[in-house]
Amino acid sequence: MSSSPETLRQIEDLVKSEKVVLFMKGSRSFPQCGFSSAVVQILNSLLPDYKTVNVLADPAIRQGVKDFSSWPTVPQLYVGGEFVGGCDIVKEMFASGDLQKRLGVEAQPVEPPAIEVTPPAAAALREALGQAGPDEHVHVAVSPAFEHELELGPRRPGDIEVSSGGITLLIDPISAGRARGLKVDFVDGPQGAGFRIDNPNAPAAAPSVRGISAGELKARLDAGELRELYDVRPPDERARAHIAESRLLDQDALDHIEALDRATPLAFYCHTGVRSRAAAQRFVALGFREVYNLSGGIDAWSREVDPTVPRYS
Repeated sequence: MSSSPETLRQIEDLVKSEKVVLFMKGSRSFPQCGFSSAVVQILNSLLPDYKTVNVLADPAIRQGVKDFSSWPTVPQLYVGGEFVGGCDIVKEMFASGDLQKRLGVEAQPVEPPAIEVTPPAAAALREALGQAGPDEHVHVAVSPAFEHELELGPRRPGDIEVSSGGITLLIDPISAGRARGLKVDFVDGPQGAGFRIDNPNAPAAAPSVRGISAGELKARLDAGELRELYDVRPPDERARAHIAESRLLDQDALDHIEALDRATPLAFYCHTGVRSRAAAQRFVALGFREVYNLSGGIDAWSREVDPTVPRYS
């Protein structure tokens, strides 16, 4: 179904209202997909402020921005009222410096991080490279959550070269700062031999998200022990079925949560518990020490606590 003229005009007004507008899933402080998170990381490294629009909050905008740009996916970045591209294009432009020029900011040189490759790891990587194609290189990436990737692939624009143990590693500019002092080893363990990456920049282990059953959640709500219950689904799903004591995780809710004491218990739910676990983990990363995810989601709530809440597939 084509978007209405009113929706398209609303989007046109949005992209003209600010110099930089990012249509994304979630918000700048709480991206709700990996692609949106990747673009936010890049923009955060370049700009103190920019406009974001959460397409999950409005199905008409979610479809309308695709029709407006003739681009099938989100996120979508606009600069000066003009469509720039999605996640892959933004990453390529950032690596080449074209994005910085488009935004009118000066590209800052990135210093190659010091990385140690142990002799066993170097031997294993040389063996892997010997079996790979001529254009394959060793890539290292470090996510904001300090998850590490070590893989073979072609050289990409903007890659930074680091040499250690006779091995050349390629690392993207966003990962470089998180990779300083990285140690790549190859060890034997209970599950067999494999690579191990130690990162001195990684924060101390944080509390993990705790699963909570529908019955346990109901008891804690009734006792007043848990007052912060959030629904991470988009409004159209929430309109079909929701837990009465919950609140939609929109921008107002995010602002409210960020102002809370980090000892405040938080609980999250979605349809089956998958999306809400990912959302809950982000609040653990923000320092909240008691974070729950409803096991089985609202589907479990309907089956085990309140059958008047509709189930949906």
